Amino acid sequence: MLFTEKWLSRFFKNNKIISSGRTIDKVFIDSREKVSNGLFIPIVGERFDGHDFVLQAIKNGAVAVFWEQTKALPKDFPKDVTVFFVEDTTKALQYLSHEYKRDVNPRVIGITGSNGKTTTKDLVAAVVSSSYKTHFTDGNFNNHIGLPLTILSMAKETEVLVLEMGMNAFGEIDLLSKIAQPDISIITNIGESHIEFLGSRAGITKAKLEIRNGMPKEGILIIDGDEEYLSRLSEEENVITCGFNLTNDVKINNIENNLEMTRFTLDGNRKFEIPLIGDHHAKNASYAITVGKLLNINDEEIKKSLQKLKLSGMRFEFLKGKNGVTIVNDAYNASPTSMIGAINTIRSLANFNNKILVLGDIFELGSYGVEFHKQIGKHVKEPITALFTYGDLAKEISSIAKKEEKIIVEHTDTEEELLTKLKPYLNQESIILFKASRGMEFEQFITQLTDET
Repeated sequence: MLFTEKWLSRFFKNNKIISSGRTIDKVFIDSREKVSNGLFIPIVGERFDGHDFVLQAIKNGAVAVFWEQTKALPKDFPKDVTVFFVEDTTKALQYLSHEYKRDVNPRVIGITGSNGKTTTKDLVAAVVSSSYKTHFTDGNFNNHIGLPLTILSMAKETEVLVLEMGMNAFGEIDLLSKIAQPDISIITNIGESHIEFLGSRAGITKAKLEIRNGMPKEGILIIDGDEEYLSRLSEEENVITCGFNLTNDVKINNIENNLEMTRFTLDGNRKFEIPLIGDHHAKNASYAITVGKLLNINDEEIKKSLQKLKLSGMRFEFLKGKNGVTIVNDAYNASPTSMIGAINTIRSLANFNNKILVLGDIFELGSYGVEFHKQIGKHVKEPITALFTYGDLAKEISSIAKKEEKIIVEHTDTEEELLTKLKPYLNQESIILFKASRGMEFEQFITQLTDET
């Protein structure tokens, strides 16, 4: 049980309650989902109106619904279903999640950043789960609808709530922070994602810092201390900096990468290892370890939990392809910073004679698109064997990388052409990285290279 209809009526007084003692076990917005004792919230979008599907939701298990009060109820609306009349169903969802969070009263950890927030969320959840009943964002449910649904899916016994917070524009993190009221917040970094809408990295920084708006005065902010746009906060009270620079509160050093894990130390003597590859993941882990320390979890428990890490899909995921080739699926999303990080990680790996990059377009860069893709091209250096680009903007990567005479660099215009170029490298001596924005749908290539039929 999440709550009763009577509890709901405290906040939504304009209602037609059928039974004040009836319980709500599930809040949902997809009328096709089959539930038991559900509260259906019909979201209204530009091209759809969830009110049109309320009868389907009731058929699938809704016993109560939110309903925008300006709309007429259907004539055949069932008499045994409770209705809560609201001005705006999306705002009502957000308000409900805020009140439910207050009722459960967990410690809340909010995570935002241009890159690495989902991986950091997974790391934090792994660490915290070792000692507390933990609930966390599933997949990328990190926006103005997904975050409230995440809150409303946590059990009443939840002790720590880990929430990822995404955004495209100013004001979005502000809203999420005020809903969740995080006790601890993490800003993983300031990259270039959404620069098309936010104008500059300074604008991105301003938007990410909105995460502080819902925090209590005693709340703690953990930041990337190596990031110039965040480092000015290092002298503020209740701010903890993590990074590679010696000026950070939590210092990362002695990094070792191999095909299975990254080893590193914090503050010179605290040794850790994670089943992720790349220096940037050591920094993501440092945020999670810092959270663990703040919650009084000892290092031994943290080490054990990091070994059990479960990641969201398509994020530097190692796969075995045809003829034993190693494929790295990092095609969930991309920014210039994350793409450069992925390239450097592939360059650092031993035991491969052929290191192949397949890079595609990065979206939402606006007028900066050409410039940023050219900057990426400067990082394609030995021991990379070959680079194949696919996409209009990705062509700029190869145009710059061609200056490296010892690397094979080619731009491909069709799926067939790209797959043909990769055929000579389908063997055990090769590793192939796929990296692009989600909209490029690079999983279509990966599927063909891992399908033996």
